[in-house]
Amino acid sequence: MAELLRFVVPAGGGKTLLVWGLSPGPSADALQRALFSVFSQFGLLYSVRVSAHASGAAPGFHAVVSFYSARDARRAREACHRRTLFQKSPVKVCTGTRHWGFERRDLVLSSSKCRDLANYYLGFNGWSQRVLTLQNLSGFDEQENSAAELPCSGQRVRYLCVVEVVLPGYACQSRGVGIAEEHVSHRAELLGKVKETQKLAVQKALSNAFQKLQLVVLESGKVVVECRSSGDSEMEEGVEGLLQVRDVSGEDEGLSDCSVGAE
Repeated sequence: MAELLRFVVPAGGGKTLLVWGLSPGPSADALQRALFSVFSQFGLLYSVRVSAHASGAAPGFHAVVSFYSARDARRAREACHRRTLFQKSPVKVCTGTRHWGFERRDLVLSSSKCRDLANYYLGFNGWSQRVLTLQNLSGFDEQENSAAELPCSGQRVRYLCVVEVVLPGYACQSRGVGIAEEHVSHRAELLGKVKETQKLAVQKALSNAFQKLQLVVLESGKVVVECRSSGDSEMEEGVEGLLQVRDVSGEDEGLSDCSVGAE
């Protein structure tokens, strides 16, 4: 049976495992690393969170392990339940059963997590990105040396970015928009704030572009990509309403690393 994966924060009990019976000896960090090593063998992990038992309970830890794929989570549970794994006593592994009492909106996946998901299922050479537009919306030119052009204290640096994600093996392209702003307290910090804002705008645009892609993972492991690009024309109209589009393709090389850093 095929499984649909979207570039959103994994939600739903089928993708979450609860691990009980972790020994109190190791630290939480050591347990987190050990659990990640074990469960990552079954598929790509979104997160591993380790917590101590509540006050009054027996000493020890429990953990929440989140997968992107419910299929991978099921395989991990079947293989690890009532096994000792990396400790002397066996652990209990069960599927999360949280039910929300309200309609829960999907949470956008960060650009670094989008990269992880794309690299895992499409390969490092299976996709690429390029910056189409990086526009200053702050109302001043950061390249000018004139003090009159610089923002005063309390103003903000604001940038808009348009990124295109290309999947050559699937003849698919997806564009995303990101707007970021940073508060400027002192003129001396302007250059640093400009770089931070540009980086954040690129990250948001990359994440937005991935939101329009869906991965269909077949039982055989083959991956099919669905591209929901119907909203690109509306997106471009909205962008044109904010700026006069300019081609910054010559700046791609310098901006390609903008979304690599931590978010």
